[in-house]
Amino acid sequence: MILLGIDIGGTGIKAGLVDVSTGLLTSERVRVDTPQPAVSATMALAVAGLAESFGYSGPIGIGFPAVVRDGRVFTANNIDETWIGQSARDIFSDATSREVTILNDADAAAVAEARFGVAKGVPGLVLMLTFGTGIGSGMLVDGQLIPNVELGVIELEGHRPAEVFFSAKARETENLSWEEWGHRASRFLLHVNRLFDPNLIVVGGGAARRWEQFADSLDPSLPVELARIGNNSGIVGAAVSASGVSHN
Repeated sequence: MILLGIDIGGTGIKAGLVDVSTGLLTSERVRVDTPQPAVSATMALAVAGLAESFGYSGPIGIGFPAVVRDGRVFTANNIDETWIGQSARDIFSDATSREVTILNDADAAAVAEARFGVAKGVPGLVLMLTFGTGIGSGMLVDGQLIPNVELGVIELEGHRPAEVFFSAKARETENLSWEEWGHRASRFLLHVNRLFDPNLIVVGGGAARRWEQFADSLDPSLPVELARIGNNSGIVGAAVSASGVSHN
């Protein structure tokens, strides 16, 4: 089954057609900038345009950078606050004239890694952390998703939300080297590791593309691995969620 997955981030919206039986993209990945301000009307147009660009008419899975329950938005850390209380599912379904499944973007990445990536078959607790505009987080217990765990908003070292200081965007803002940022990210990972003692922490998001430049800066005691599906994990997980396929 080939389904369209869309991954909405604070700075970019990525989409691709996904074979949900293998987790492989069957099309080129297409990216457009996230409209600024990231309000519902402009984002709906952007998503509709992406769907049309693939000539696709089936169900769509969308990873969205917020706490999402029953398709409704409850937080807005990296999008416009006017989203809070709105039904993203209805907005995007109306814009695309297609059935839409909505989940948190890091949750979508966790779903992909649990089904096809490094988290597949890992028992117990697994954390998926996506370092990009913010820090997204997905939690899995024995392969089952625990949705809407927002670790990027915790307070750490006087920074609240922590993602303001520890995200990949902060590296760009402060012009840090990847090595310098890796040491900083390691402090966030160590804190999360102490809080949850997971069997595995999977690192994804935009920073994952530069893994080799900061991996050696991470504390060697951390149970950390690079996301196997990389920066496509949000697209793949969104498509899988739209298919209703089990995450085991």
